Amino acid sequence: MRTIFRKELADYFTSWRVFILFMLVYGISAVGLWSAHQGIRGELTTEGFVFLKLFTTQGEMLPSLTTFISFLVPWIGIALGFDAINREYSSGTMSRVLSQPVFRDGVINGKFLAGIVTLSLMMFVTVLIVSGIGLSMIGVPPTPEEIIRIFIYLFFIIIYGSFWMGLAILFSVITKRTATSFLSSFALWLFFSIIIFLIAPAIASTVAPVSVETEAALIKNYQAQQTVLRFSPSYLFSEVTTVLLLPLVRSLGVVTMSQVARMIPNPISLGQSLLLIWPHFTSLLSLTIVCFAASYVVFMRQEVRPS
Repeated sequence: MRTIFRKELADYFTSWRVFILFMLVYGISAVGLWSAHQGIRGELTTEGFVFLKLFTTQGEMLPSLTTFISFLVPWIGIALGFDAINREYSSGTMSRVLSQPVFRDGVINGKFLAGIVTLSLMMFVTVLIVSGIGLSMIGVPPTPEEIIRIFIYLFFIIIYGSFWMGLAILFSVITKRTATSFLSSFALWLFFSIIIFLIAPAIASTVAPVSVETEAALIKNYQAQQTVLRFSPSYLFSEVTTVLLLPLVRSLGVVTMSQVARMIPNPISLGQSLLLIWPHFTSLLSLTIVCFAASYVVFMRQEVRPS
C-alpha cells in the first residue's frame, strides 16, 4: 500500500488538477478574508471570541469564509476521487499494476489515503494562512479555546471532504467512464446541497401541516423540516460549523421565547459544543466509512482483464 500511496501522492502534487485546486482554495480564502475585514471593520471588540469572526463574519456583499469552505470542500473531494479507479481501467494500467507484487486492496487503500492527505494538507495550510493574515489584520490573538475550536473545525472539514471523496471513488469503481462517475457525484452533491433545501418545506407541510399558526404547530413543522434536512451531509456540516465557530448558539433545535427569556446570554463551553455535535460526527464518519467500504467490496470483486 505504501508504494501506491507514494505514487498517488506524487501524481497529485505534480498534476495541474491539484495545482488549480490549491490556487482556487487560496483565492477563495483571500476573498473570505476580505469579506471578514469588511464585516468586522469598525465593530471589533476585544471581548468574546473575536478571532473566530475571521471565519464567520460576512461582508456587505460577500459571504463568510465558512460559506465558501462548505461549498468548496465537496468539490475538492469529488475532484480527487471521481476518476481514481476507472481511469486506471480505461488507460489499461490496472492490469499492469496488479501484475506486480501489489495487493489489490493496497490499490484502493493507497488511493483513498493519498486523497485524504492531499485534502488535509490543503485545508491545514489554508487555515494557517487565514489565521496568520487575520491575526495581523485584527491585532487580537486567539485564545486557547478558539485555537481548539478551529482545529476541531478543521478535523470536521477533513471528514466532510473524505465523505465526498469516498462517494466519488464509489462511483469510480461501479462506473466505467470518468464522465459518468463525475456526473453521478455532482448530481448527489446538487441534491444534498440545494434540492433538499427546496423540498424540505413541502415534505414538512405534508407531514406536519400548519392549518392554524399556533406555536405548537409551527414547532412541529420546523422539527419535521430539520429531520428531512439532516439526511443531508451538507446540512450536518453547516450545523457543526455553527456550533463550533458561533459559541453563542446554544441549541440546534427549537427555542421558544419563554426559554430565551430565562437564558443567560453567555457562550456555551467547548464541552457543551462537542456534546451538541457528537451525533453529527458519528453520522459523517459513518457515511464516509460506508461509502469507502462499499467501494472496497465492489473493487475487490471486480474482474481485471489484461488489455
